[in-house]
Amino acid sequence: MQTSTTNGISRTVIWLMAIISGLVVANNYYNQPLLGLISKDLNVSESAASKISVLTQIGYALGLLLIVPLGDKFFRKKLILIDLFLVFGSLLWMTFATQLWMLYAASLLIGVTSVIPQLFIPIAAELSSDKEKSSNIGTVMSGLLLGILLSRFIGGIVGDVWGWRAMFGIAAGLMILVWLAVYKMLPEMQPNFKGTYKELMRSVAHLAKTQPILQLASFRGAMAFGSMCALFTTLVFHMEKPPFNAGSSVVGSFGLAGAVGALAAAKVGKLQKYLDINRIILYSLLIVVGSWAFTYFAGETYWGLIVGVILVDLGVQSSHIMNQTNYFLIKSNAVNRLNTVYMVSYFIGGSLGTWLASMAWQYAQWSGVCFVGASFGLLAIIAHVLFCNKVNASQSQI
Repeated sequence: MQTSTTNGISRTVIWLMAIISGLVVANNYYNQPLLGLISKDLNVSESAASKISVLTQIGYALGLLLIVPLGDKFFRKKLILIDLFLVFGSLLWMTFATQLWMLYAASLLIGVTSVIPQLFIPIAAELSSDKEKSSNIGTVMSGLLLGILLSRFIGGIVGDVWGWRAMFGIAAGLMILVWLAVYKMLPEMQPNFKGTYKELMRSVAHLAKTQPILQLASFRGAMAFGSMCALFTTLVFHMEKPPFNAGSSVVGSFGLAGAVGALAAAKVGKLQKYLDINRIILYSLLIVVGSWAFTYFAGETYWGLIVGVILVDLGVQSSHIMNQTNYFLIKSNAVNRLNTVYMVSYFIGGSLGTWLASMAWQYAQWSGVCFVGASFGLLAIIAHVLFCNKVNASQSQI
């Protein structure tokens, strides 16, 4: 690949990528605790407002599919700088949008462009020495996870204090600072794919068709993330009602509870000393399904929802890290493209979970949401139990 892979990468750059990953990925999640405020402000239904979340996740999946593979074809620093400019424009449009269709379009574009963390993770893998690789990827992933979780908390508070538009305006301002940091500090990396864009995308499709480990990891990831999105998208509507009667800042603060689970998950790789990857993934998925027991049976209490949120984040993020560990073991220099297949599937699962949960909320309220979330987790477990041994036996080289 590159000679620089053996030279290591400074901790400063790793921490920079972790912080930027958190700030950029947060753009996709600020909207979740703000959906109630948006629906009131624009005088639209809760299910119409919840499509903002769905479109953001669909946009993210599209960005992963169309933009992330370009990391193998173009200079990554230049690609990231251009993309950040587009993120900034999308956030500004969201800030000043006055009609629902504008919010839909801006949300889709925010999702498409906020894929920079998925360009950073392969950079961390390629530029790290073998000894530091897992630690550096874990650091960048921790920034990414904290960005996802704290964005809900910060979005809720800013929404309560200054209104929902202020959050997207602040996010746009942060992207200017991020652009400057990337321009000053990120090292440049040579492309490793010489073909056309069409050939690049064809190679992504080839990986998706021919790598069973990647296929199973992608399905597990999609189902687990769909389960978590079902909870977070509808939590704001559940908590606006009695017995909670809570505002967006209270709902957003559940992101702090989720951060406990996510930070614990960041250490899951250490369990590989005692358990194989398949066993860790199974236990992680069992935690996801178990979280819905608290969410359903104690869903009218704060403690029940807090335990449910901590467990769903712990289970989803643990399985996510192990899924990525699993497919990065495939011997290939197509790291961005492997990551593309997995992450596109992951966010398609998230948008499906969001959409089905908002439908379930409309027709069956909280019990319907819990059924959707638990079903996603069970599907992941069934696929894992049926296929994991067979798939690992067939691991092939590209």
